[in-house]
Parts: sequence; C-alpha cells; structure tokens
Amino acid sequence: MSNKLNLSVSPHIHSKNSTSTIMRDVIIALLPAAVAGVVIFGLRALGVIAVCVAVAVISEYIFNYITKKEQTIGDLSAVVTGLLLALNLPANTPLWQAAIGSIFAIIVVKCLFGGIGCNIVNPAITARVFMLIAFTNLSSAAFPTLVDTVAGATPLAILKDGGLVSIESLVFGTIGGAIGETCKIALVLGGIYLLVRRVITWHIPIIYITTTFIFTFILQDFDILQSLSFTLSGGLILGAFFMATDYVTSPATKWGKVIFAVGAGLLTVVIRTWGSYPEGVSFAILLMNILNPYICSWTPRKLFGGKGK
Repeated sequence: MSNKLNLSVSPHIHSKNSTSTIMRDVIIALLPAAVAGVVIFGLRALGVIAVCVAVAVISEYIFNYITKKEQTIGDLSAVVTGLLLALNLPANTPLWQAAIGSIFAIIVVKCLFGGIGCNIVNPAITARVFMLIAFTNLSSAAFPTLVDTVAGATPLAILKDGGLVSIESLVFGTIGGAIGETCKIALVLGGIYLLVRRVITWHIPIIYITTTFIFTFILQDFDILQSLSFTLSGGLILGAFFMATDYVTSPATKWGKVIFAVGAGLLTVVIRTWGSYPEGVSFAILLMNILNPYICSWTPRKLFGGKGK
C-alpha cells in the first residue's frame, strides 16, 4: 500500500516572494507619500530623504564590511528604513541630525541585534523616538511652501488645545507636519497597494486606525468631526500601514495582530491626550514592539494535526 502522506522537515511551502521583492513593494508604496512630501515642502524634503536613505545604506555596508559579514544592502531593507525615517521627519530637520538618525536606526537597532529579522523593535520608529528625545527641534513641524500657512503649532497641538483644523487640509496635506505624514491620499494609495500585493493584511492598519478613532470619539464627547480630525492628523496613517505592520516586530497570527493593533490605538490616544508630546504614534508602536513577544506567546499558532485544548 503506497503512502498517502509524506512527512519532511519544514518549511513545506515556498513562496516566490523574497526579502528584496517585499522591500521593493514597500518602496513603491511609499513613493506617493515621498513625492507628495517634496511637492508640499519643497526640495528641502528631498534633501532629508536622500540623506536618510544614503546614510542608511552606507552604514549597513560599512558595518558588514568591518564585521566581515555577508553584504545585505541588496535586500533593500536599509533603503526602506532610511525612507521611513525620512518620511517621519520634518523637512526642516538639519541634515546632520537626519544622518545620525539613520546611523542609529541601522547600526544600533538593526545590525547590533543581528541584522534583518533579528531586531526586536522597528528601526525607523526607534530612531525617530531617539531623535525626538535627543533633538528638541524635531517637535516643531515644517510647513508647506505652496500655501499660505502661519508657522506655529502642529495640527495635533491645535486640536489638543481645542482648536479646529480643516479636514480638507488634512486629506491633501496642506498642513504642518513630517514629510510623509501629511498627504493622507498618498498614504492610503500606498496602503492599498500593499494590501493588493498581499505584503500586509488589513488587520493591524484598519483595527489600529479604528481603535484610535473610537476612543478619541469617546474622549471628544462624541464629536465625530473633531474625532475624525484627530484621526487624520499626525503620523497615524503612516504608522498604521507602514510601520506597525513590520513582519519582524508585529505578531504573525490574526488574534495577535488584533491585540497589537488595539493596544497601539489605546496607547496613541492616551499619549495624545495626556502625554507631553502631541503625537503618540511612534511611542505607541515602539511599546507594542516591546510587548510583541508576549503577544505571540499568548496567541500561538495551532500545530498542524494538533488537538485543541
């Protein structure tokens, strides 16, 4: 009688997707936000993007060269890290600070932990938090060059003080903020691309954004317009689609993703409402990255052929 089932050492299913193809898709998805940022904030934004990406790639190359490790810059992960960090920075960030941020992201957060797949927190997010603490000037946003805008507080700071921000300006990005966080249309287009390409699933971005909206809605006395303004302000859309979904630092299971996203949403609202920083997305995702191993242990995959409890 012939065998009906052949057993072999895992992995059993191979995908044609590689690290470089996934990173290429992320870069493509981020291009609309990058282009919108340059159009809105001018060539200064392009300079920040170029410095962050170049320094990230060079840092990884030098580290691998010195430690005699196989060169990994071809997988494009350093490009993604540099691009994400740049899009999280204001266009008026000094270029030397942008360079330090990229070095910190690649060397300290990524390479010293063993390289891609070994880092316990998202490099771009961690570098931005490091820069917010180290360089106080990052708390003040850059403002668009193509519209009449009074340089001052960010939209989140205005909303936190009880002011109003135009929904139209939040959608099209004609407001102050980081390079890649202002134009929500560009970010949503990039997010849809990643979903269609199945690079990410809907669980974390949609639940994260929805959780943030719901709890903001409650705290804003059920004012739907003000709650929508809070949701569209800051780096929530950028963080939800492009950083909270990082394969290495987020859960792999559906329920794990749900817990991760709800936790990130709650932390974002808490920090935005009572924290000293108007924005809470970076800190929220970083904290959930740290909790990720525990979430994974709470929501393990069911073994093939295993029995439920």
